[in-house]
Amino acid sequence: LINLKAVFVLAFKVTAMTDQVFSRRKFLATGSTAFSALPAWPAIAAVENAKRKAVTILNPQLRVPLSFVVDDSTCLVNMGHYCMPQFATAWPERNEYKKPWQTWPREIPDSFVREFGQWCAQQGVKGKYSIVPFPACVGWLDRELPGWSQKQLQASLKLVRDLMVPNWDIHPEMITHTRVIDIKTGRPIQQINPATMENSYPRTKKSVDELAAYLAYALRILKNCGLPCEGVTTPGGFGNLVKNELSLAVHEAVRDVYGSELPHYFKYVVNGDESAQPRLEHVRNVDSSDPKVTVNVPACTGDWFGGWDGDRQSEPDRYANEAGTSGRMVELIKRGEPAVMLCHWPGMYTQGTKKGFTAFKRVVETLNSRFGDQTIWMKLSEIGRYWTAKELTRITFADRKISLNAPFGAPKFTVRVPGVVATNSPPRFIVENQTVALQGVTETRLLRSGTWHADSKGLVMCFDLPKGVSQIQW
Repeated sequence: LINLKAVFVLAFKVTAMTDQVFSRRKFLATGSTAFSALPAWPAIAAVENAKRKAVTILNPQLRVPLSFVVDDSTCLVNMGHYCMPQFATAWPERNEYKKPWQTWPREIPDSFVREFGQWCAQQGVKGKYSIVPFPACVGWLDRELPGWSQKQLQASLKLVRDLMVPNWDIHPEMITHTRVIDIKTGRPIQQINPATMENSYPRTKKSVDELAAYLAYALRILKNCGLPCEGVTTPGGFGNLVKNELSLAVHEAVRDVYGSELPHYFKYVVNGDESAQPRLEHVRNVDSSDPKVTVNVPACTGDWFGGWDGDRQSEPDRYANEAGTSGRMVELIKRGEPAVMLCHWPGMYTQGTKKGFTAFKRVVETLNSRFGDQTIWMKLSEIGRYWTAKELTRITFADRKISLNAPFGAPKFTVRVPGVVATNSPPRFIVENQTVALQGVTETRLLRSGTWHADSKGLVMCFDLPKGVSQIQW
């Protein structure tokens, strides 16, 4: 009898302990769900059933992240004009490279950068904007750009720093986006063929160190220009044969040149039902003071504006029709996954007609009008950071207290505790003995960092998650 009693006591303790640790990877697809509004300070009740206890990490502010990836952008140089003849030399059999590039403008002027950047800032648009360091071998952005004066080059770089950097991740898109560079000499490899073009480099296995050295070469040019970088973009099929090594090389190069805590990169486009969530690659040392991760942030659409050469018709309805009822972006928003649009800079300018930009503006206006309360514009780095925190933060929950241990911090971190239906006092956020009361809001669309909301599904809290240990009590 004594032994049987001991068994029951032990079983009870194990059950209680197990019930305190909860899933942190369950994803809530919010879509267009409306949450019923309750008074800002309803009263606290106990969790109905221990089996229902779980802390779910939601989208930031309970919204679907949106982002816009701009490829082939740089200072002044129209990459469509200068890339076309070089691609035609490397791939003479391809008809797509037999276009009248001589008639296209050689420059995408800063006046267009300013128009684009200011409009996006007004609409809240964020994303990634490439700066090719040695664009199509025309000139070095940290030295000189033949065809433009030093004053024009410096003004163009300043415009990027002042206007674009606040809302856009800046990435090098390799070194030239055309010819492979011998980084010992700084000169293009003499032969011109697919094996010596960045879009299909390398054709043989390369080590992590070799790839990292090539990426670091590009990053250092942008650092010389006073531009910040937390990631890189690969041109075309760059790295297709060394995908595992490439991911490690991104981490090594970005941390070496910029010291960035959480390097990320853009290379892939997901289609159909494939998950659009960022991928965490080469996760290691998570429990140390120096955790290491490379974040792979994909885009989710094709380029349906003006194309990489700026010589194509826009198809904005493929992103979202005017009513906001169909299109790839609409589909992703309803799924509750990050919706990242893709374009190329020459396509925005569209040989000076700006037709791509006009189509883009219509898509953004539709998304903001139809889904403004359900979405949030973010840089790629911000999306990557949030998902890293979402995947790696360890959470325990007991006695009206959530304990969080985060290898990486993230703003607007949003969690739900189900079953909580009443409260007399606000939840309290505690970090290093500093306690801050969260503010109640009457609707989920009003959630911001430092707020909470209670409804029939439970208690939702939004806060800036710090790196390390923190707690929430109520």
